[in-house]
This record gives sequence, structure tokens and C-alpha cells, in this order.
Amino acid sequence: MLLSAGCRKEFLSQKPSSNLLIPNSLATLQELLDNTQVMNMSPALGEVSADNYFLPDNSWVNLDARDHNAYVWAADIFAGQGQDPDWDVPYQQVFYANTVLHALADIQPDSSNFLQWKMLKGWALFSRAFAFYNIAQLFAEPYRYDSLPAADDPGIPVRLSPDINDKTSRATIKASYDQILNDLYGAEALLPASIPVNNLNRPSQLAARALLARVYLSIRNYASAAASADSVLGRYSSLLDFDSVAAGATFPFADNMPEVLWQSNFPPTGNFLEAFVCSTCLVDTGLIKSYSPGDLRPTVLFHHRGADSFGLKGSYSGRVFPFSGLATDELYLIRAECRGRLGDSAGALADLNALLVHRFQPGTFNPYSDLGGARLLDIILAERRKELPFRGLRWSDLRRLNQEGRNITLTREINGQTFVLPPGSDLYTLPIPPDVIQFSGIRQNPR
Repeated sequence: MLLSAGCRKEFLSQKPSSNLLIPNSLATLQELLDNTQVMNMSPALGEVSADNYFLPDNSWVNLDARDHNAYVWAADIFAGQGQDPDWDVPYQQVFYANTVLHALADIQPDSSNFLQWKMLKGWALFSRAFAFYNIAQLFAEPYRYDSLPAADDPGIPVRLSPDINDKTSRATIKASYDQILNDLYGAEALLPASIPVNNLNRPSQLAARALLARVYLSIRNYASAAASADSVLGRYSSLLDFDSVAAGATFPFADNMPEVLWQSNFPPTGNFLEAFVCSTCLVDTGLIKSYSPGDLRPTVLFHHRGADSFGLKGSYSGRVFPFSGLATDELYLIRAECRGRLGDSAGALADLNALLVHRFQPGTFNPYSDLGGARLLDIILAERRKELPFRGLRWSDLRRLNQEGRNITLTREINGQTFVLPPGSDLYTLPIPPDVIQFSGIRQNPR
């Protein structure tokens, strides 16, 4: 009954019966969190809306209504459609996590099961934070860490109970991020110290710290982002030499990639995601041209489709759908960027060079030196774009970098018409699905 209820989003769209069977054993709770088809998935709408790719005219026409509209940043991307998986699935994760936390409160651990009880609580907190963060990156305005938010700036519904009859309301944006951070610090204190190398679908302390680094970067708290990344890399800093990867393989990465701290990917459904793995989705031409001679990433990450066309290969997930989890390469770039912003040019250069020497053909990489200030930051951000495409990060980067004054304008050319997304546009915050608005009455985002 619980699994059936969790696979719907009735707790946010319509009022179901609250007479649910709550699991009361640690084994059952672990099975709930081990449901990778729910718990290890990330929303794709940010990637749909970002600038890592383009679609030919006829491919765009054939997208479903949501992806068709999101591609050109339409004000109403849902076009009257009801449920949306990029809202539903994260709130399914929240529901599962809250169910586990609620059940654990009624289980008194003893010496035989305390470590499992502790791990499950940390895992549930981590999962809830991951879900809330992903929802906030799509459906709430960017959080301005360096300025005082208005008291009523709307964030996301912060649901902390499995009771599906609780009223849905939007917390403030500050309260939303406070909850994300509190959950992650709580998870860090409870999760196992080492990475579960035989099951990267389960989080560890290092995964919690890595997610903290990602969250802090997105809200532009660069000192805390650097400290969080450093706390991981000080204990685990593995990088894969791309020269050892079978670049010609369709799936060049194994599912136990040594850089991966925690596994997540985009869900294997949806019209747009199918385009990732067929000839209709083409990697942005400017991105392809930005790689230097000797850089192995274009051949490892992408496959050549003729002329100037490139498609996406299988990523760190070891499968066809893109990886959106946590890995050390992202942390090197987070720490490099934050060190550069905080005036530690030597540290930033060390991080950048440590990563890139693993990405070039042997003997072809010339380490960066004698750089600082704006020039160094420009290079780090360019390398971040080249290292992390199709990882579910670009939309968040665009939101925060435009707050930093980067003034990045996105354009699409479709059927002779130009679509533009200017920096600071309200459309960087996606609309809440209409069925949620209809049922709950919460405030819609400005369009």
C-alpha cells in the first residue's frame, strides 16, 4: 500500500485516504530507500531549458507539449497539462523520506541494529535534502545569499511529515534553504564515513558534504562551498585518467566510476530524454568548439555524427541516461572557483591543473600558471562548462552566474524565429504545475 501511494502524488494534488500501512521494520525501511527508480532520480526540466544542446526544427516540433514549450522558455510550459514528473518524483522522494523518518521515531534501536537505524535516518535526511534542493532549483527564485530576502519571498512546499492530508503551503525561500542545509548537516552526522563502493546508490558522509558544496555554490556562499568541497577532497580525491577510457565505446564509463560519490541520473522516461540518445539532440556547437587540442573530453563524452554534429554518449551513470549524481570532478571545480573568488589564486590553479591533467592526452596539457582575478575565474567557469555538461547543473549555474553580473543571454532559432531568455528573467523560475495550484491554492510563480 505504501509503495502504491508513494508512486502517485496525491498528497499534493488530491486528497486520498490517510489510512496507510506504515512500515515498522528496518529491513522494510531500507527497501523503501533502496527503490532507485524513485530515490536516485533527478528532474530534467533544467537541462531541457539550458544551453548545452540544440534541436533541429523538425525534432522540436515532435516534442511533447511540456518539453516543446520549455525548450523556448514559454511562460506556460505545461499548456494546461496536469501532473508533471519533475515536480512529482522529488515529492515522492520527500514522501518516502518522511515515511522512513516517521517510522524510525517509533523504533527503539538496540546494540544489534543501532548502526542500521542511524544509517537509515541519515539516508532519509540526505534524500529529502536532495529532493528539496532539486525542486528549489526549478520552482523557486534563486536565493540571494549576499542580500536580505524579503520576508515573504516564496520558496517551495517544505513537507516534513508523511501525512498526505497536511495542508500544502510554500515556505519562504530562506526557510526552504535552511531546511535543505539542516537536513544535510543532520545526514552528515549519521551516515557511514566511507563510500559504499559496491552500492553507490546509497549515500555516505562524503556524499552529504559534496551535496552541501553544491547547495552552497548555488546560493553563492563561496566560503562554505569551498570548505565543504575541501572536506571531501581531503579524504577522497580520486580522478580518472581519461586516457585510460575506451573513448570509442558507446558507454565508456563503468557503473562504479572511481570519481562517483553517489549515483543519480535523469529518469529513463520522457520525450526529451529520448532525444538525448538518438540523432535529434545535438550538443551545442559553441561548447564543442571550446575544447582545446589534446583534450580527450570531446571524444569520451560525445560521439561525432558527421559534419559539426555531436551527440551525447553514456555518462558516469554507466548507462544511456545522463548522470546527475555527485562526483569528485565537480568538487575540484567548486573548490577552484571558490578559491579564485576568495583570492586564493594558487589554490585555484592547483585544483584546476589537478583535474585537467587527467583529461588531456599525455604530454599535451600545459598547466595554467601566473593567473589570478577575473581572467582565472573566466577560465575556471569555462572548464566547469566543459567538464560538467548534461549533469543537471547548467541551469543552476546560469541562474547564479547572472546574479554575479555575467549577463548570459540564451537564444534558440526555430523555424526562422528567434527565442530569447535574457538574464534576470522571471522565466528562470519555472511555473508550478497547474494541478498543484488548483488543489492547494499556493501562489504561482510570476510569468
